[in-house]
Amino acid sequence: MSDKLQERGQALENEYFRRKEQELIDKMKAKMESEKMVDIKLDCPKCDGHLLETEYENVTIDVCDKCSGVWLDAGELAQVVDSEEDSGWLKRFFG
Repeated sequence: MSDKLQERGQALENEYFRRKEQELIDKMKAKMESEKMVDIKLDCPKCDGHLLETEYENVTIDVCDKCSGVWLDAGELAQVVDSEEDSGWLKRFFG
C-alpha cells in the first residue's frame, strides 16, 4: 500500500513541476516575442547619429543618418563579398 502512495506522490510531484516549467517556458516565449516587437535604435559608433537598416544586394546593412557611415554586423561582409560578381572590387580585395 505504501508503494502505491509513494508512486502516486511522485507522479503528482512530477506533474506539478512539469506544469511550472511549462508556465516558465510560456512566459519566456512571451517576453521574447515582446522584445522582437520593440524597435531598437542603434547609435552610430562614429557620431551621434542613428543607424538605419538598409538593403544592399539582399544583405541588410546599417547606415548612419548623419555621417553616412556603413556598419556591418557579423557575417554581413562575407555575404556582400559572396554576392559580388567576379569583377567587383570587394571580391578582388577580400577574395
